[in-house]
Amino acid sequence: MTKKSNKFLFNEVLIIGIGLIGSSIALSLKKNEIAKKVIGYSKTEKTRKIAKKKNIVDAVINKISDRISEIDLIIICSPLSTYEKIFKLIDPHLSKKTIVTDVGSAKSLIIKNFLRSKDRKYDFIPAHPIAGTEQSGPNAGFYELFIDRWCIITPIKENKKRNINIIKKMWKMMGSNVEIMAPDRHDQTMAITSHLPHLIAYNIVSTAADIENVTKSDVIKYSASGFRDFTRIAASDPTMWRDVLLNNKDALLEVISRFSEDLSMLQKAIRWEDGDTLYKLFSKTRKIRNKIIDAGQDVPVPDFGRSKKR
Repeated sequence: MTKKSNKFLFNEVLIIGIGLIGSSIALSLKKNEIAKKVIGYSKTEKTRKIAKKKNIVDAVINKISDRISEIDLIIICSPLSTYEKIFKLIDPHLSKKTIVTDVGSAKSLIIKNFLRSKDRKYDFIPAHPIAGTEQSGPNAGFYELFIDRWCIITPIKENKKRNINIIKKMWKMMGSNVEIMAPDRHDQTMAITSHLPHLIAYNIVSTAADIENVTKSDVIKYSASGFRDFTRIAASDPTMWRDVLLNNKDALLEVISRFSEDLSMLQKAIRWEDGDTLYKLFSKTRKIRNKIIDAGQDVPVPDFGRSKKR
């Protein structure tokens, strides 16, 4: 490992997966002078070329195992289904000086995968930036993505406090608010605030498409703005969300069950024209929505000139 400059938190950082989150991290690390050199890996040559051509990263590698023993920090930004393979690839090459972290939206299962490794010497510190758009790929990234957003770190008992603090500092330097949380609590929280809404959005778009096919109506063509806004997240990366939902299966199934019960109650209220029940529920949820806005969690994601040439 080369000597680190005092100006930077890291000398060299490797980002595995240069999609929306990976490219945004790379740009933020460079913009905020957190890393002296940012290296990117993607399994596809097209993505590697885009990342290098647009200066999203300083260099690209074709194999994860290439010169990673020299890296200070590795950030895994690929789908959750790739983690187990990545752990096996990096385990033999890393020393205790290297920190590994990630951005995955489900934690319990990936931590179990990590702990299965017998050869590991490095410190893996799970993290999850709660930020994103429905866009995907390296062209979608922008360095402002994490500003005023939450990043949740879910340490495991093997983690060194010093390394946790380094990851915490990195996210703060990128503009994020940082919270420390137990992995199971994180997964339960994400199941209701993120994973279930995505599942509903995907499903309602599918239902609308089926209705259009059956009735020959223009359900999608004449969709009101509410429908378009609600279903925006259904355009999110299908591979990533397939992996997220399967990796948080237990917590998600629990909230789906509760949601189904509440939906059945609404169905009965509509069937029996129980306006009082509907009004009470809508009034309650309106107050909760206002609290969310007051807490600053309804900040729109600006374009920041993403369509312009960098």
